[in-house]
Amino acid sequence: MTTTSHNNTAAPYEALDAWIDTHFDEEVRFLQELVRVPTDTPPGNNAPHAERAADLLQAFGFEAEKHAVPAPTVHAAGLETITNLVVRRKYGPGRTVALNAHGDVVPPGEGWTHDPYGGEVEDGKLFGRAAAVSKCDFATFTFATRALEALGAPLKGGVELYFTYDEEFGGELGPGWLLQQGLVKPDLLIAAGFSYQVITAHNGCLQMEVTVNGKMGHAAVPETGVDALQAATRILVALYDQNTQYKQVKSQVKGINHPYLNVGLIEGGTNTNVVPGKVVLKLDRRMIPEENPAEVEATIRKVIQDAAAGQPGITVEIKRMLLANALQPLDGNRPLVDALSRHATSVFGEEIGAAGTPLYTDARLFGEAGVPAVLYGCGPRTVGESNAKRADEHIDLEDLRRATKVVARALFDLLD
Repeated sequence: MTTTSHNNTAAPYEALDAWIDTHFDEEVRFLQELVRVPTDTPPGNNAPHAERAADLLQAFGFEAEKHAVPAPTVHAAGLETITNLVVRRKYGPGRTVALNAHGDVVPPGEGWTHDPYGGEVEDGKLFGRAAAVSKCDFATFTFATRALEALGAPLKGGVELYFTYDEEFGGELGPGWLLQQGLVKPDLLIAAGFSYQVITAHNGCLQMEVTVNGKMGHAAVPETGVDALQAATRILVALYDQNTQYKQVKSQVKGINHPYLNVGLIEGGTNTNVVPGKVVLKLDRRMIPEENPAEVEATIRKVIQDAAAGQPGITVEIKRMLLANALQPLDGNRPLVDALSRHATSVFGEEIGAAGTPLYTDARLFGEAGVPAVLYGCGPRTVGESNAKRADEHIDLEDLRRATKVVARALFDLLD
């Protein structure tokens, strides 16, 4: 393609859009291939997907560096294999804009009417586990970068693609590991997101495992045991009572409401006729950006300990599983917000601005490293619309097409 004049401001955007339209069938096929390689986490055997993604990128002339996280480190985190991919496209002196999406995803679960690994297209939607979160943005970011380079215009700086595999377990072995090893340090970052908002802030997340220990006994002579489930019930009531208080705590960030606590897993007991000797609870506490994570954790520990106190024979162990800080907006994110908001508003034909989200993501790790980061990519107005993490997860292909155009246009502005 011939070099486009920078004087005609509409021309580069029209040329980018036209390239994406011309190559859209190829973009859909690329995403289908990524969906067809499972990345269920757990168990977290994600290196095969990285190998497949690297092969597909190679076909476009994108050389992907393969950074395998050492096996002992991966196994200690409860996963099997992780290979993170880094693609570097350098155009000249100037800032580096990175694009990060994660390939790992929760297992499919029950209730699917489409093959979760089929990548089937029906009624303008592509179905599959991770189609919406966030293999679609492997496609968005790759094809936006290809469109940018096909433009043939002189560019400054560079683009880096980070395709990582540890978001479901907190990101420490995905972006966290790449940052810690000094393998990446971009100037700006766009992480996988949705098409109708530019996310500048998100909640933090604290996950804890609570083990309530009693003593097994025969149900016919219950006094021979100490009922761990009865004690766990008191703890559950105390924890859920916290949600009433949390509703009084409001975030000032648009799109984020109040903190919330969820007990997502309960395990315990051995049989119907046995007094339960041990019960394990796993809880998830979402923290708004204004909260102090250390104070949140200390409060929850006290609530649990107070609820268990005074129950003879009961001991409680509390273990932190995950502490993900909130994503705080950094001052340097303005170029990202301006470019993405402007082009999303133009391409989608409605006002699309900056907001927060109650989700938590591994983009926070870049923020903690001082890299201004926002979330933007392919996806619906709400997580629920895409069935993300539920049966029949899908994306609207028009969202994929338009989000790719938005990201390509924004990259052009940022590197022009």
